[in-house]
Amino acid sequence: MKLTISLQLTLDGVAQANGGNNEEMDPGFTRGGWAIPHNDAEAVQYILETWQRPDAFLLGRKTYSLFDTYWGARSDDGGFGEAISSKPKYLVSTTVDDPSWEQTTVISGDVAAGIRELKAQPGGELLVVGSTALARWLLENELVDELNLVQFPVIVGEGERFLPQQGLDFALDLVDSRVFGTGIVALTYGVGGRPQYA
Repeated sequence: MKLTISLQLTLDGVAQANGGNNEEMDPGFTRGGWAIPHNDAEAVQYILETWQRPDAFLLGRKTYSLFDTYWGARSDDGGFGEAISSKPKYLVSTTVDDPSWEQTTVISGDVAAGIRELKAQPGGELLVVGSTALARWLLENELVDELNLVQFPVIVGEGERFLPQQGLDFALDLVDSRVFGTGIVALTYGVGGRPQYA
């Protein structure tokens, strides 16, 4: 099974609170909601199709909790709630052992081994949405096959970034790219081995 990370980012790489501030998840962060002013129907459709495509979702605990509260309880949300609620969800957590959201399996203990087991299943796609810390960890542990980055034309100047300041290096192969009318750019990369240097 292919593991894809799909994140919405600012130009300076911030992946935090794209839809608005959430004090429980983002205490002290006041620049949330940076994606909202760029209301682009085509980009929203692109993101929705990304959510509709996978066979299952892989989520970190904070994102899972937020999505369960928001997407799990809605049916009139333009398709996002249905896309994620109708598919199996794998939750990486050491604190949740009895999740209430249907079709959820908890991965704890040896997380890397659990994810490798999922990836060993034939065909299909396992999609990570949100879950910035988990996405970073998956990349650093070389478990990612594809990156789908939707970049918004804004610099917020603070907040949690997807890529660390220091870490492993990766060669990327551009698989697909799209530019939307509001300046949003969607880039899909295959994650290769180490890059070549001059």
